[in-house]
Amino acid sequence: MGRVVALWRYPVKSMRAEPLDTAALHWTGLHGDRQYAFCRAADRSDFPWLTGRQIPGLVLHTARYSDPGDPRLARVRVTAPDGAEHAIDDPALAQRLSESVDGPVRLLRLGRGAFDAMPVSVITTTTGQVVNQAHGAPVTLDRFRANLVIAPDDPAVTERDWLGRALALGDDPDPPVLRLDWPIPRCAMVAIDSATAVRDASVLRTVVQRFGNEVGIYCAVQAPGRIRVGDRVRFAE
Repeated sequence: MGRVVALWRYPVKSMRAEPLDTAALHWTGLHGDRQYAFCRAADRSDFPWLTGRQIPGLVLHTARYSDPGDPRLARVRVTAPDGAEHAIDDPALAQRLSESVDGPVRLLRLGRGAFDAMPVSVITTTTGQVVNQAHGAPVTLDRFRANLVIAPDDPAVTERDWLGRALALGDDPDPPVLRLDWPIPRCAMVAIDSATAVRDASVLRTVVQRFGNEVGIYCAVQAPGRIRVGDRVRFAE
């Protein structure tokens, strides 16, 4: 059906993606994905973590694992937009983020990941082209914060055409398999430019008016394994 052309993992929720050549797919998603998040210290709601909706500048922070292959034990370093570097648990980093909201923030670590709904998301390069055409200006795919970007062999196909199907990734005898379960309802995050943190509400309007506010697909893990950029994608039996 196509090939995997990008793998994006997010060590810290709402911060920049960590591009990978290969990643372990566990039952709970990409190993190390959204393992950390910041939240308001006093927030006891069921969605406590801060995102770019509250702090647009989060998308300009870069988080990286010291050992990308071992997120469970690796240290995480965060580079702020001004170039300052912090350990993920540095109180100075939490203090900097707290200045953008009304009150102190604290760090959360979640082994299963701070996901909005499901653990893996997929988008196709053809979707990027369709969104660009509908919007009349470039809209980069990283606004949609997917884990896998797939380039379909058929230029008329998007991930929506695979809804309800299962995709096998790579040529291993027992390949990882993702079941494409649900279109992703979008929020104000897509209005934030990942390069500048500037909001452009017209991007969200395009997504709402032209795509029913659904871009990308949420996936469930049907079989774990290792995913690589360049993997061939096919329908699983």
